[in-house]
Amino acid sequence: MTDPFLTIDQQIHGADRVLVKVAGELDHHTAPRLSRSLEGIPLTRGGVLVLDLSGLTYCDSTGITVLITAYHRTEAAGCSLFLAGVGHDLLRVLQTVGLDRVFTFHPTAQEALDAPRD
Repeated sequence: MTDPFLTIDQQIHGADRVLVKVAGELDHHTAPRLSRSLEGIPLTRGGVLVLDLSGLTYCDSTGITVLITAYHRTEAAGCSLFLAGVGHDLLRVLQTVGLDRVFTFHPTAQEALDAPRD
């Protein structure tokens, strides 16, 4: 089923990097779909998961919870999670709650894919 409010596009880059492009509204209605999509990604030790949020137009607390869950999952697997293209409004919220000290940010998805692992 297609959700008109959220699109998710997953791309494999090399042996250990996965890019997930998220666009639209990430809220309590759409967050479960992103959560399921992220849970289905096989993580390998030393790998990198990049979430490209440049197309995100809205993110509520449920969406932030999905990001935190993804962070915990990647950490447990020995992977890095990079957030790319985070908009000003979302970045401000993440800074307000201290998550800017948890997540690693990159301006673009390509820069995140090219970056060394944390």
